[in-house]
Amino acid sequence: MSSNAVVHKWAILVAVGLTLFMNTMDGTIVNVALPTLTRELGTDFPTVQWVVLSFLLGLTVLMLSMGRLGDMVGKKRVFAVGLVLFVLASVLCGLADGVYWLIAFRFLQAIGSAMTLALGVAIVTETWPPPERGRAIGTTAGIISLGIAAGPVLGGLILQALNWRWIFFVNLPVGLVALVLVWRFVPALPPVRQAERFDFLGAGLAGTALLAFALAMTFTQTRGLFGWPTLALLFLAGAALVLFVRVEQGLPSPMLDLALFRHRGFSLNLLTGFLTFVAIAGVVLLLPFYLQLVMGLDQRQVGLLMGVVPSVLAVLGPLSGSLADRFGTRPVSLVGLMLLVLGYLSLTRLDVASTPAQFVWFLLPVGLGMGTFQSPNNTAIMSTAPRARLGIASGILSMTRTLGQLTGIALLGAFFAARLQVHAGRPVDIGQAPPEVIVLALHDQLRLVAGLIALGLVLAVWQARHEMRTRTVHA
Repeated sequence: MSSNAVVHKWAILVAVGLTLFMNTMDGTIVNVALPTLTRELGTDFPTVQWVVLSFLLGLTVLMLSMGRLGDMVGKKRVFAVGLVLFVLASVLCGLADGVYWLIAFRFLQAIGSAMTLALGVAIVTETWPPPERGRAIGTTAGIISLGIAAGPVLGGLILQALNWRWIFFVNLPVGLVALVLVWRFVPALPPVRQAERFDFLGAGLAGTALLAFALAMTFTQTRGLFGWPTLALLFLAGAALVLFVRVEQGLPSPMLDLALFRHRGFSLNLLTGFLTFVAIAGVVLLLPFYLQLVMGLDQRQVGLLMGVVPSVLAVLGPLSGSLADRFGTRPVSLVGLMLLVLGYLSLTRLDVASTPAQFVWFLLPVGLGMGTFQSPNNTAIMSTAPRARLGIASGILSMTRTLGQLTGIALLGAFFAARLQVHAGRPVDIGQAPPEVIVLALHDQLRLVAGLIALGLVLAVWQARHEMRTRTVHA
């Protein structure tokens, strides 16, 4: 490989990495500002939480369509337009003079974010040589984790030194640097199939199904899993999904090529990844309550301790990707799943007398497991997709992460609330529950999560045995 090619591939990784870092950081930096936004904009919590929800829902609904659009008109073009839109929307968010304007501009921000997040991994996959692809994809996974970890820390520093508007203005210089790098180094990546048309009906049905499911998950927290709004939205999501599949099967240029899911490795790896995101979201939701209400730590200490998993992910992502390049994706991802099961079970050793050092020690295997599993699993998913479908495969991968987080927060949050009442013997809010009751409910949650990952491990072992038999037959 020439020196220019080496420079270009690293410049592409930096360009994509900066964009992914900015997008994921923006997803968490706003969370720490919600109390400030409530006060400064004169609103209440049910309204201000839509500053977060509008962004998350926009990502969930649009990710597939943007991945497909990238396959059709060129990944660089869609990625660059999304980057410009994200930066402009960030400036508008910083200039918003009311909470409803801020919610609207956050949705606009989500459109740009969906265009970049859906195609970032696809661009890296297409521009890096196959023998080094795992390392590159692992690096992007580490950058995403670093952005998630940096968001709360940077947000706290900005809010302490400046005002809330700067949590959005900070995207302007980072975005401009990323845009210059994208324009200079990312190749055009023209579409493989020039004559395809965008499937507006399929995109509408997919968006309806995803939006209904995402809204159902948010309603679960206030109306319960069996409340009529939740059930009605789940029915709508199911009906739209059935119609979507029927429509896609009859089109020459479908929005989602269902043939991708006929590859068992693609489908099972997506399902396993989805389960890990459900699990980590459900646990991350509860651990800050444990740290504050049981261990009695302040917000700064909680933020530092909760940064353990993303920090480990940032370090292990490139390493596990390199190991996958050398030993194959399946063995490395299996080790990651085993570490996750052990990690969630080790967290059940937390009690009312645990120290911060013990918390880190028990949580560390979860970070090691996610860091070891995520990169090779992402590489395996992207490696099964043909070049003409890399954009949509990348979009599906990113959407799986978002849907997993929504599902984990909603369903596992509801499960924890139910177990809290069982152990308390009466209806009780987590803020008024005794520490012993919180610990017992948390243990139930962790055992359920370990069971979910164990299910993913069984599926992964089954797939590994199938792959070994296939190689033996072809040998």
